[in-house]
Formats: sequence, C-alpha cells, structure tokens
Amino acid sequence: MKFLFTCSGTAGHINPALATADELLRIVPDAKILFIGAGREMEKRLIPKAGYELKNIRMSGLKRGLSPADMIYNVKTMRNLVTAGSEAAKIIRQFKPQVVIGTGGYVCYPIIKKAAKMGIPTIIHESNAVPGLATKLLSSIVDKVLVSFPGLENNYKRPERVIYTGTPVRGGFEVREENDETGEFDRKPLVVSFWGSLGAERMNEIISEFIMLNIAGGEFDHIHATGGQDGVADMQNRLKRSGAPEDMPPGIEIRDYIDDMQSTMSAANLVLCRAGGSTIAELTAAGKPAVLIPSPYVSNNEQEKNAQQLHNIGGVIVLEEKNCSGGILFKTITELLKDKQKLKKMTDAQRALAAPKAAEKIAELIIDIIIP
Repeated sequence: MKFLFTCSGTAGHINPALATADELLRIVPDAKILFIGAGREMEKRLIPKAGYELKNIRMSGLKRGLSPADMIYNVKTMRNLVTAGSEAAKIIRQFKPQVVIGTGGYVCYPIIKKAAKMGIPTIIHESNAVPGLATKLLSSIVDKVLVSFPGLENNYKRPERVIYTGTPVRGGFEVREENDETGEFDRKPLVVSFWGSLGAERMNEIISEFIMLNIAGGEFDHIHATGGQDGVADMQNRLKRSGAPEDMPPGIEIRDYIDDMQSTMSAANLVLCRAGGSTIAELTAAGKPAVLIPSPYVSNNEQEKNAQQLHNIGGVIVLEEKNCSGGILFKTITELLKDKQKLKKMTDAQRALAAPKAAEKIAELIIDIIIP
C-alpha cells in the first residue's frame, strides 16, 4: 500500500499526519509513505526526523490585508498555485498513491485537488473547531472530511461526508498522577509554556516578565519554548535587559522548540500555551490543566473557538492576549497551582474530551477506502 500525506507550515499541521502515518505503519508494516510539504522549516525539521521521505513544492498562503505588500504576495501565491498543480501531478504519477491525506496548510489544496481529479481517493483532516480556508475549499471535493470535535457536521456543505475522529497525537502523552494528598506537590511544580513552533513576539515579551517574577519568587520550575529561528537569543537579550542573572537559576529552562513534547508535557503540572487544534489534542490526551491564550492573528478566530471547547467542560482557563501581562499570568498560574482540587477537576475534564483512538480510527478509515 502507498499513502501520500500533505501538510505544511506548523507543527500543528504536521504532527497529526505523523501520528497517523505511524499508525498506518503499525497496521501495514511494509507500506510506503511519502510526505509533500511546501519547503518550510518545521516540515524539514520534523518529517525527516520521524523517518519519512519528504518532497516539497512551491506553495504559499494568502494575505488578508490590502496593503501593496500583501497584494504583491498574493499575486506570487496565485502564480505558485498554477505551478503547484503540475508539480503535484508529477509527484503523484511517480509515487502512485492509493489514497492522499491532508492535515492542514495551503499546500493541501493543490495536491488534494489534483489527486481527486486524477481519481485517487482523498481525505482532509481539520484539527480546528472551524474549518480553515483549504479545508473549506476541499470539503466538497474529498471523499471524507475528518474533524476533531463532535457535532461539527453542519459547518460543512456536505455534512454526510464529515466524520468525527478527534485529532491524532503521537504516542507518549499520559497523565502524571500526584501521590501527595496533603495539598502540596511532592516536588516543585512544573509549568511548561510555548506559543507554537513559529513563536509569538508579543507573548514572548510578556513571558520574559513572567520569568523575571518567577526568578524573584522561585514559585515553580518552568520550561519555555520561544519558537522561531532566533527565539532563544531574543529571549536571553530581553531577560538580560531586565536584569536577569547571566545563568538561569536551576529549574528555569529556555528552548527554541520542545522536541520531546510527550515527556515534557506529561511531566508538567500546568501548561501555558496557544489554542491550536493539535495542541488542544495533546492537552486532552495528556489530561493537562492549561491556561490558554488564543492567537488573535489567525483567520476565523479559530483558536478562540478551539479554546471554548475546553473551557466549556472546565478543562482550561482562557485569557485574551490584549489583556495579558507578565504579572497577570504569574498571578493566575501561582494561584491555580495552589488549588490542587481545581487542577484535579481540570485534569478529569481534559481527559473526558480526549480521543486516544484517533490515529487508529483514521488509519482504519484510510485502509477501508482502499479495501472496502
């Protein structure tokens, strides 16, 4: 069997595809799997590291502004779209997949559209509570639309094609149980924070103040991933200007990216992050209480709607970026860490929304398309 995956841009688009590919190989060990991306940094970092072949085509997204720079960028995107179709057709003819699966990013559109036109079964997975542009455009073309939350069928023009599966996550996410029943942690609590693989400049500014307050108070251990190419150096410069010591105190760690997210999140007592669809799936799989700050810069307010899904069940606290400061975050985190009963309720709520069999369910759907 040959399976072609397409995804691009962020870890949130890539990791669900990797989790599904891993499950397909578990079921069909001699399967051939190929990924197509758009040549961006996270694709080149994550996909080959997971052991999969990656080919890239030229593809970019759309700017929603009306500035001259945005319009020039969009003209380039339209040109790329024209060439992407022929590039996709060449790869598809060479690889001869029996099914094509997209998990997000603009690169999905030309590849899945071309595959469908060539008569190859196609599937699109949407990790967010509301469909992105590529998913909207493809939902009437593909054989199946897979969604991450129940009850979303009416968000699509052809609800009969929509199947709730949840978002697949790679193995290793699990709840860390606390053994101490005295109301205190059996170790210093760990907070893990990140703003996505591409980073977020404003939130990193806020987190630098947050780190300085924790240096002074020593309330908890903290791992922060800055994201972006120069995130660590930028954060170190911010902290230095704020008077931080040359070497971080024990228990405070700054990384550019969390490669071992499974073990890091499993060790955390509380997570501070954005609300992308893949992140939501990881939080629920790990049963982790979280403080979510949805990105206000994404289309359709999709992160706010993702966060609302978890807020409705009591699994998270949601804050708006415009109302955030390092002091507000620090106060929120320290108060929450002291309320062990609330953390337990949040953990239970997160686990209730988890979809631990998502990768298995999707893999079975894929194989059923090939072998009805």
